[in-house]
Amino acid sequence: MPIRHCIIHLIDKKPDSSPAILHTSNAELAESQAAENLLSDFNESYNAKKGKAWGFFHAESGAHPFSGWLKKYVDGAEDFTAFSQTAVEHLLRLLEESNLSTGGHVLIAHYVQGMTDYLVVAMLHHSEGMTVSDDLSVTPSRHLDLNQIHLAARINISEWRSNPKSRQYISHLKAKNGKKVSEYFRDFIGCQEGIDSPGETRTLLKAFSDFVESEDLPEEAAREKTQTLVDYATSQAKIGEPITLDELSGLIDDDQPKAFADFIRNKDYGLSPEIPADKRTLNQFRRFTGRTEGLSISFEAHMLGSKVEFDEERDTLTIRSLPTPLRDQLKRASN
Repeated sequence: MPIRHCIIHLIDKKPDSSPAILHTSNAELAESQAAENLLSDFNESYNAKKGKAWGFFHAESGAHPFSGWLKKYVDGAEDFTAFSQTAVEHLLRLLEESNLSTGGHVLIAHYVQGMTDYLVVAMLHHSEGMTVSDDLSVTPSRHLDLNQIHLAARINISEWRSNPKSRQYISHLKAKNGKKVSEYFRDFIGCQEGIDSPGETRTLLKAFSDFVESEDLPEEAAREKTQTLVDYATSQAKIGEPITLDELSGLIDDDQPKAFADFIRNKDYGLSPEIPADKRTLNQFRRFTGRTEGLSISFEAHMLGSKVEFDEERDTLTIRSLPTPLRDQLKRASN
C-alpha cells in the first residue's frame, strides 16, 4: 500500500465551552514502517465497520469547498501539506459552529491500493493504558485507539476523476448515537448520499434468490452458489471494495459467466454495476432449502422466527404471509 502523502494535525478541544485550539503540522509524516502500519491498521478497522454511507460530492460552493481544494491538490496546483492545512482549518470552523466537543488528531492520507488512488480523512483518539518499562516498573501509556473510529471518510480519487457521474466514490462512517456529529463531518467532506448500501445489497440478494428459483437448481448446487456469493461479497466488504456484478456472475457460473448479470439486467432490478456491500445485510442472508417427493421448500434465514417458525419436536414448519399467487392457487383448489 504505497503512501503518497500522509500528515496528522491536532484539534485540541476540551469538554468545557472553551474554544478549540488547532495545532497544524508543517511537515508530512516521514516514510516509515510505523506510518505504513498506522494506515494499514486504520484501513482494517475502517473496512470492518458496518455503519457506512456511500455518496458523492456536492457541487463546489462556499458551503462545500472541500472538493475544490482536493481538485487543486490532485491537479498539482497546491501541495499536499497546504491542502491538508486548509482542510483542517475548515473542519475546525464547522466543529465550533456545531458546538461539538469532539476534537482529536486528524489523519489525512493519500495512498494507492492496487491501481486506485484513495484519500482518507479521519479523527483519531487515544486510549489510556499501561506498559511495563525496561526496569520492569508499570507506567501509564497512551496509544491511538484505531478500533474506536467514529468520524472518518474515504474518497476513491480514481473513480471521482474518471467517472464524475458516479454516485458512490465516497464512503463515510455513520455514528450510531451521534447523528449531529456524523452530519457535521459529512458536511465537512461535502458528501451527499448516493447509494443505499443496505437497500442495494438486499435487492442483490433478492435478485439472486429469484435467479436460483428460475434455474430450478438441485439443492446442493443452489447451496454452493449461495456460498459463492456470500464469500465473494464478504471478501469485498473486508477490503473495502464494491461487489462487481459481472465478476460475481462469472464466479457463480463458470459455464455461463454472464447468466446472472444478464438475468439482473433483463429483469430490471435497477442495480448499479458495482454495489458497496453491506455486511449486516450479508450476515442475515443464508438460504434454508429442502426437497422431498412432491415438495420443495426454500427461504432466507432472516425469515426464520418471523414469517417461518420451526417446531423441532413436532418436525413442522409454520409459514405466515404466503405469497399472493400461492394463496390464490390454494383458494381455488379448496373451492
